[in-house]
Amino acid sequence: MANQPPLKTEADPDISNYMIHSRMEIIYILRAIQHKNELVTAYFNQGKDFLLTSIVEVDSDDGTVIFDYGANELLNKRILESDKIILVTTQDKVKVQFVTGRVQEIEYLGRPAFRAALPDELLKLQRREYYRLATPVINPIKCSITKPDNGKIDVPIADISLGGIAIIHYHEKLEFEIGDRFNACRILLPDIGSVTTDIEIRNEQEITMKNGTKDYRAGCMFIELRSNQQAMIQRYIIKLDRERRSILAQ
Repeated sequence: MANQPPLKTEADPDISNYMIHSRMEIIYILRAIQHKNELVTAYFNQGKDFLLTSIVEVDSDDGTVIFDYGANELLNKRILESDKIILVTTQDKVKVQFVTGRVQEIEYLGRPAFRAALPDELLKLQRREYYRLATPVINPIKCSITKPDNGKIDVPIADISLGGIAIIHYHEKLEFEIGDRFNACRILLPDIGSVTTDIEIRNEQEITMKNGTKDYRAGCMFIELRSNQQAMIQRYIIKLDRERRSILAQ
């Protein structure tokens, strides 16, 4: 299906900070919405009309999303004539919004449904809950991850907060899907101690390093981080912040 029109809004000048372009993460979010059977509002006809629906299937191979048929037959016919449809829903109580072009009427599991192309971008208006601090580029702290084959890999940490970390990795060294969890990951915090926790992969993006090589950055969320470990991370963040302020003051 054709590429989707860009999702634009002027309501928030920092909206680009919440725009998701990773195909893997978009699929993960849409499937999470599907599994929770969240209500989706589809706005069309330049916002003059809307209908209520839900996601019934996310097909990553075909690159399509299937939506339930609406209850109003007149609106069902009108939405088929629309070139742009804005869909608004939630994931874990966080607002999610994306745009699709024309939808097609199909039969799904013996019932009428709508099929649309997977969006190229998705807006998730989730503000950061934790202060996130970039870690040293030279001699970076690392996260030791146990892979499914029980092998271990040490990956550099790009930033850290009480909520999670961002790791830098070569794609061929660490394979995962958005939503995968790794157990008993170990982070050594200099002069503070060692933190061992489970992490969940929440997003990934390709980045270009200063030398021109391609690498990957993955955002990871801590799973049930214990209070004593939270305190250790907080001490490390404070320590690192003080050291940087001291250097800038010189």
